[in-house]
Amino acid sequence: MIVITIDKNICTGCRECAEVCPAWAIEGEQGKPQTINTDRCIMCGQCVQKCKSYVSLITHGADAYEKIRKERGLPETVKEPLFAAHNVTHIQEVKAALADPNVITMVQSAPAVRVAIAEDFGAPLGTLAAGKLAAALRRIGFDYIYDTNFTADLTIMEEGTELITRVTKGGTLPMMTSCCPAWVSFLERNYPELQAHLSTCKSPQQMMGAVMKTYGAERNGIEPAKLFSVSVMPCTCKEFECSREEMKDSGYRDVDAVLTTRELAWLIKDMGIDWNALPEEDFDHPLGDYTGAGNIFGVTGGVMEAAIRTGYELITGQPIPSVDVTPVRGTEGVRTANMQVGDLTLKVGVVTGLKNVIPVLESIKAGKCDLHFIEVMTCPEGCVSGGGQPKLLMDTDRPEAYAARRENTFVHDENLPLRKSHENPSIKMIYEEFLGEPNSHKSHELLHTKYCTGKNKWK
Repeated sequence: MIVITIDKNICTGCRECAEVCPAWAIEGEQGKPQTINTDRCIMCGQCVQKCKSYVSLITHGADAYEKIRKERGLPETVKEPLFAAHNVTHIQEVKAALADPNVITMVQSAPAVRVAIAEDFGAPLGTLAAGKLAAALRRIGFDYIYDTNFTADLTIMEEGTELITRVTKGGTLPMMTSCCPAWVSFLERNYPELQAHLSTCKSPQQMMGAVMKTYGAERNGIEPAKLFSVSVMPCTCKEFECSREEMKDSGYRDVDAVLTTRELAWLIKDMGIDWNALPEEDFDHPLGDYTGAGNIFGVTGGVMEAAIRTGYELITGQPIPSVDVTPVRGTEGVRTANMQVGDLTLKVGVVTGLKNVIPVLESIKAGKCDLHFIEVMTCPEGCVSGGGQPKLLMDTDRPEAYAARRENTFVHDENLPLRKSHENPSIKMIYEEFLGEPNSHKSHELLHTKYCTGKNKWK
């Protein structure tokens, strides 16, 4: 499946994209159009963020611009420069579903989207816009407006229980997070022998897709066959993830289409919605309810921190001394910490940016890694810096944007009434009404997976 591509008629061969590619997938000579080696590409979209070769209305004229816009299936209202490196869009597919009276649409939005999308409407970098985001999705016409933060909380319950089981009863260690599909892709392609180290949990996106078409459909009295499930993500690789053959445990394709943050902004503009006039609204219940722990999945270290907040209390039965687990926070390289959880010294690691993961993987292969749990995120500072986030035209804006998005992610966490995944009343309810308990048979059927390995599986 092609998710990321480079238009050879636009590419000037500056090779800045190659410098940021964490999988060494971009090939070509300086000054000549670049190509993407699809056997290596993990579809993270960092090249999309970095690319500076473009066609614009002003520089190249309406005819040249319109030709490319139509080829890419972009709305007529898009007037901004079109860059050589870009991701394949599914906007028209989503619009068709929204317009079909026989289709019921459900949408989910990832945590990092709410601290970035307002930038495309003139707001300062990193503006927190959770309420406007929910309102915009409702004005677009989605029938049910849900939040991926809910299944981030659900991921913590499943992944935390899985980790505790591996540590206390025996299992492959260190266990590594499976939330980031580009990271999973990299491991599969380059270190398939280490696949057992991945958590068996699906990503929050895929958990939500499965929940929407089972529990969500059941609660709302809807035939799952009539549902069209959309996710709004900061990540271009999510487009690939939802198409994987493994991701249909609901009996249907769990997620039907993905829009990036940037594409959602295009869709909002195309539908004539005045972003700045939108009120603050909530996501729908119960699949729109979330805690601060679910929200911090959007930053590097966030999954680890959320897991520790809940894991500590599940193991000890006591409140965690500080809900802010600062030892795992940061934005650089590989960070490790020892966390005392009752009688257990939990050894954890956080890998920020995929280029930093190879020494860790080699250490595991050599039997020298003594960590219990490792979080890995492909993009430079986690999902807030994802390839599908609003385009940052100036490299100098990047540090400021990432810092502001990160800061407001934690502000949102701090201001939420509940900050631990296991305290989410709607998470408690889905277990009581539907799943039974974390890592139950039903949970494993819907929320966990086993990945196909080897490049021949990636067609």
